Order: sequence, then C-alpha cells, then structure tokens
Amino acid sequence: MKLVVVESPAKAKTIEKYLGPGHRVLASYGHVRDLPPKDGSVNPDEGFAMEWEAYADKAKQLKAIADEAKGADTLILATDPDREGEAISWHVQEVLKKRRALPKDVRRVTFNAITKPAVLDAMANPRELDGDLIDAYRARRALDYLVGFTLSPVLWRKLPGAKSAGRVQSVALRLIVDREREIEAFRAQEYWSVTAAMEHDGIPFSARLVRWRGEKLDRLSIGNGGDAEAAKAAVEAGRFSVASVETKPLTRNPPAPFTTSTLQQEAARKLGFSASHTMRVAQALYEDGAITYMRTDGVQMDGSAISAARHAIADRFDAGYVPDRPRVYQAKAKNAQEAHEAIRPTDFARDRAGSGDHAKLYDLIFKRALASQMASARLERTTVELTDGTGQHALRATGQVVLFPGYLALYEEGRDDEGDEESRRLPRMHEGDAPAKKSVMAEQHFTQPPPRYSEASLVKKMEELGIGRPSTYASILQVLKDRDYVVLENNRFTPAESGRLLTAFLERFFERYVSYDFTAGLEESLDDVSGGRAQWQAVLEAFWRDFKPKTAEVMEQRPSDVTAALDQFLAPYLFPETGEGTDPRLCPACHAGQLALRGGRFGAFVACSNYPECKYTRRFAQGGAGEGEGADTGPVVLGTDPVSGEEVSRRSGRFGAYVQLGDGKEAKRSSIPKDVTEVDLDAALRLLSLPREVGLHPESGKPITASIGRYGPYLQHDGKYARLTSTAEVFETGMNAAVVKLAEAAAGGGRPQRGAAREPLATFGDSPVTGKPVRLLEGRFGPYLTDGETNATLPKSADPSALTPEEALRLLEERAAKGPAKGKKPARKAAAKKEPAKKEAAAKKSAAKKAAPKKAAKPKD
Repeated sequence: MKLVVVESPAKAKTIEKYLGPGHRVLASYGHVRDLPPKDGSVNPDEGFAMEWEAYADKAKQLKAIADEAKGADTLILATDPDREGEAISWHVQEVLKKRRALPKDVRRVTFNAITKPAVLDAMANPRELDGDLIDAYRARRALDYLVGFTLSPVLWRKLPGAKSAGRVQSVALRLIVDREREIEAFRAQEYWSVTAAMEHDGIPFSARLVRWRGEKLDRLSIGNGGDAEAAKAAVEAGRFSVASVETKPLTRNPPAPFTTSTLQQEAARKLGFSASHTMRVAQALYEDGAITYMRTDGVQMDGSAISAARHAIADRFDAGYVPDRPRVYQAKAKNAQEAHEAIRPTDFARDRAGSGDHAKLYDLIFKRALASQMASARLERTTVELTDGTGQHALRATGQVVLFPGYLALYEEGRDDEGDEESRRLPRMHEGDAPAKKSVMAEQHFTQPPPRYSEASLVKKMEELGIGRPSTYASILQVLKDRDYVVLENNRFTPAESGRLLTAFLERFFERYVSYDFTAGLEESLDDVSGGRAQWQAVLEAFWRDFKPKTAEVMEQRPSDVTAALDQFLAPYLFPETGEGTDPRLCPACHAGQLALRGGRFGAFVACSNYPECKYTRRFAQGGAGEGEGADTGPVVLGTDPVSGEEVSRRSGRFGAYVQLGDGKEAKRSSIPKDVTEVDLDAALRLLSLPREVGLHPESGKPITASIGRYGPYLQHDGKYARLTSTAEVFETGMNAAVVKLAEAAAGGGRPQRGAAREPLATFGDSPVTGKPVRLLEGRFGPYLTDGETNATLPKSADPSALTPEEALRLLEERAAKGPAKGKKPARKAAAKKEPAKKEAAAKKSAAKKAAPKKAAKPKD
C-alpha cells in the first residue's frame, strides 16, 4: 500500500479518486509543527539549531498518518510545489522518522494542477526532497523567530503599547508611514487650465491651451485667476484653424498571465478583494481543480496550455485574433526553483467555475490567461494642433482610435490611477479646417499629494523594492491590520498611532533593519539559499552578528532616554513650525511650559512641562494639533450636582471624553456617546443617572431599563436585550415602545431550539427522482442539498445564494451516482442481532486494553 500525504482534505479526496486502489491519501491540514513560542527555540550558539514542536491540534492527524505509515510500503509526499509545501513534506518525514514509522521508500511528487493527467504524471516522475528549499525555509523561519523574540522584549520595555515587530511587516509599515509623511509635507500649488469645447463634422471634442502669447505652457504655467481669465479671453477672441495633424500607429501587447502578486493587485482593483480574501478564494479554486497553483512568481504557461488557449481564441473569435507564433513571457523570479507556471485555468474550454466571489476570480484568471496568447491591439494616436491668426496662441487636442482590438476585445488591465485624455475619440480633421468653437472654460486646480497606498499599490511597491515574497504579501498585510498598526479607510491604508510610533522607534534605534535596501538584500540572500548558491547558517550568522549587539545596546537605555530621543526624532511631526515665528512647543494652555513627548501606561502622548500645575495633554496621533480637537487641558467643571453637592466635570481619558461626579477612585463616571455633541450640566447629570428605569413590564412585572453599553444604547428586561438607535432614545423611549422593541428583538434574535425544524436556505421544487422537495439546508459542515434520500454537500467554490435548480439537481445526481458514503453501513433490522455485536465490540475493547502496555513501551516523541 502507498501512503500519499497532502495538505488539505479537499485535495486528499480528489487525489485518492484519481489514484484508485492501493493508495491511501491523508491530509496534514497544513503545517504540522513549528518553533515553540519561547526562548531557546533557535540556538545561535549551536549553529542555529532549532527545536521543533508539533501543534497540539494536529496530534490526531499525525497519529493517523503514523498509523497508516507503519503498514505502508511507500510514502509519497505530495504537498504544494513551493517552499512551504517542501517544508511541510520535510516536517512530516521528520515526525515519522522520530516515531519510527517511516517507510523505506520515500518519494516527493509535485503537480501544478489538481487534474488527473497532472497527478498521474507527477506520480510517474517522483524525486527526492529538495534540501536547498528546506534550508531556505529554515533560514526564513529562524530569522523571523530571532527578530520577533529578540526585538519584541525591547519594545515591551521601552515603548509602552507596542505589540510586536517583524522582519518584513515592519518595513511594509514603514512604507505606509513614509507615504503619510509625504502627504503631510505636501503643499498644494494652485494652477489653471484653459479648455475650448469645439465641434467638427458634428463630433464634439475638447482642446487645451498649450501656447499663450507666444510662450509654451506646461501644467503649472498659469498660476492665478487673473492670468487664467486673460488667457480665456484670448482664446475666445481668436479664430482657430488646424495647423497640423500628426498620426502615429500604436501597438499594445497583452499582459502576462497572473503571478501571485499581479493577481492580488488586479483582484483589488477590479473586484475590491483584499489580498488575503483573494488567496482564500484562489486556494478553493485550485483545490477544486479549476486553476493551477496560485503561489508563483512565474509568468510562463505550459506548452499544452498555450496550444489549448490558442484553439480557444480561434473558437471564441477568429483566426485573426491568434498571433502567428505563441507568446513567450520571461519569469521575473531570480530563483527558478520557486518560479512555477503562471496562474491559469486547467481547462480553457471551461469559461466558468464556481459561483459568487469564486466565479468572479475565476473569470479574471481565465480572461487574463487567454488574453496573454491573443494578438496585439492596433491603435492610432492622433494629435491635432490649432492656432489663431496671430500664431501667438495654440490649442491641442489628442485622442486615439482602436483599429483592431486584439486582446482588448477580451481583457484590459486595471490601473491604480485612472484618467487618460488620449483615449478620447477625435473627428477626422485636415490642415486648414476651422472647427466651430462652442465655449471656453478656465478651471482652477490644485496639485494633489501622492495617494495613500491601497492593497494593490502596496503589494506592487513591495514587489518593486524586493521586500518580502508574493506568497507572504497577504499574511503581512493581514498582520498589520490585526495588530491595529494601520487603518483601512476607503480601501486606503493610514498608519494608526501605534504604527507611527513603532516605525519612529525602529527608524531611530534600528534604522538599518527597517531600511528598504537591507531588507531587499536579505531577501536576495535567502533566494540564494533556495537556489543552492549560499549556505543558510552563514546567512543567519551574518545577520545575527550585528543584530544581537544592537538590541542589547538599546535594552540598556533607560525608558526616559528612549522617549527623549523619540521626542527629538518626531519633533517635525509633533511640533511643526507655525510660520508665525512662535515657539511650536509652547503650551497653549498655560503659555509658559514646554510641550514634550511622554510615555504612559497606554502609550505615548504629549504633555506640558509644568505638570501637575498645568494638566494640558494631547494624544500622540494628533501631531501638531495645538489646541485642536482632542487636546485636553484638564478637567472642565460643568457645575454642581444639586442632590449630592459634588462637582460635575468633563474629562478626557484613554477611551475618549467622559463626565465624572466627584473625585477619587469611587467617583461615578459615564462616557460621552459620539452622537452627543454638546455636554452641559443637565446633559452630564442625565448620563450619570443611567441606567434609567422605563417602568414595569405589563406581563412579567419586572423592570425595563434603558442604558448605554459597550455596543451602544439598549433596553434590558429580565436578561433579554433590545438595541436602541440613538442616545436620545435612552431618555425618550416610553413603556409601549419599549415593550414592542423587546418583543421584536425576542422574535428575531433567538436561535432555533434543538430539535426544531430548520428553515431551508432555498427550495428548488420537487425532485424528479424521489418526488420530494429539493431543499438547501445549513449543516454542521456547511450548506448541503437534499431530496429526502440523497444529501450532497456544496463545493467550497459554490455560492449558495446563486445556486440554480439545474445545478442543484446535477449535484444530487452526481452524489447519488457515487453510492453510499464510505464506511457507512445499513442499519440493522433485527433487535436480536444487537447483543452479539455488543459482545464482539466488548471483546475487541478488552483485546485493545491488553495490547496497551506494548504501545506504552514504544519511544515517545
């Protein structure tokens, strides 16, 4: 028997079906072990020896693999064809070796697509594990561990509020912070454009003023409204005719098929997918056998795939869309071992796969791959120059015409920054023609700062700089979001307060290790390891030799010294020059103290040097905000509570503004909700009086209360809750409205009781086979179809909401054709036969207990 190990159960199920009898396919469910998160897992003093530990949640799966391996003649490691896949195979082999369960014959096979021909071909051409790829994996894992476990303790002690730093994630964060600094330093410049709306042969077009008073204009030449109006008047007064028509042919070649990076970028632009969502969907498409492996640097396609694509193009369009020779693209990856085939459909005759997001991503991959083998687009670019009678003023109109669409008939690559006036259509004009001038417009503009990074543009920038590798981009971006180092607004990254402070700390004390060139150079060294051009321990030693002393040096500094250094480093951001000659550090509250950065339990903030006399503070994230919103000059007394006689004040804390009654630890406090814009004494007392009793419920006789909690305003009665829409409703909702809202919440918010009939997600009429309704239900392992006799689980790539009756019947038919589920036995009819079965089971259990001491004698992991 041959034991085949893959990563996922979906992949295992498909491959076992392809291989047939004599093969047992099991899934490892991803990585099976890792470096334990504790000191000493990597020992630099012993050649960077690593201590690996199996994941606790993989114990059952590892036991199943080990048990099968003991009875197998051959172990076939068929994990993914990249570095991580090689590492999983190596880990499985090492675990089996340690458990003395490793068969003598061990083979490594890789395939780029989960199709029967690809899998069978791989099985016929096995190889050994690739030691260079495994060494590259070990080097990367050790580096990430050493950076994390050496640098993180420094952060925790010297930078309150910091969570962690990473070898690549910190450099990606620096990109986002650097872009924010560019935006803050940017000063908008005013400029004007003068445009004439014209028409010729019934076709409207626009022409831009490019020469005025005999001088050539660039974009910023007209810098004020007065000049713009003068230029506009000159155009309005002039009679313009065509001075020249320049036509140039233009050829546009199709882009290469997707790599991991370009897929993430294009899915972000065209579909709005995050990098991590793109990879999840692509993984499901790969496991369903729809596309080739989705983690790749390669842009080339297999010869048979190119041939199939050319046939598909001829069938879909005509022979004119098929180039004379197949297109060959060059891989950008420096390491050929990690540059696999580009991402493409496994079958070019299949133009649809899955539904929902899976269908959208497949359509993108299909069209891009097919377009990559199509003929070039042929265009004609035209530039028309028009001058007035004096020759002092000139207008220019540009446009282009598509003569032959070629690949553009199927696919056009998205762009991060849209806007191309050359794509406009122009009427055919000749020298001497005098188009009609309809109107002239002068428009004011301002130069724009560079845009914040989107996921697509950040991935593109990281790839350009050589930071990280395509297979890691999705996880890097996800870590930045999960740790709240960045905020994603309108699909653009803004650095959060903690992210900006962390970047400043690393730039000030570990500048080399967050520099773009150093990080890219280290990635090249790791590529050299996987290519067999460098020794992994030598790369680690070169890094560790300088990094360890640097962390020790920073660790010896006092926190106050670190804060003072950051205060100076961040001065241009925290205390920018006012332009009025005043001291930017002068406290706006007492007008005597000096502002400086301070470190607190919950992070950094700006405070006055005259504390405690002056209690002015400002959040770090405000930058040079002065007395702007969020600055805290200390408690503001609103008045006195008429009942207790204690002072009521408004204050600012870690979680925002709040009101307080009295002083001391026992003082009553209440947060000020975001929808409350003004707080006077009356409003403060109302907030401090919460919860408010609405009255007694007419059925239970128990009180109904209204209050504001962590998730907003709400009603409460007898352990049940109903949401309110605003703070005003907390004080205004009466008994009748409260009873209705609680009843509605109880009716719509509870879970179905155990054993209750489940409402179907969808129904598709009666089955032609069973005559019973075909229903889509939510099951323990996801949605499934049933016709009363056969149950069919929906594929991962299927969208339940987009399922059609025809698809539902087809899935049930396919499931019924496979017969009963494996291992399922028909129910026993005779009650008398149950006793012997129990005795037999008991005997087996007893035998197993007797055999237990032998198992215990075996060596442990």
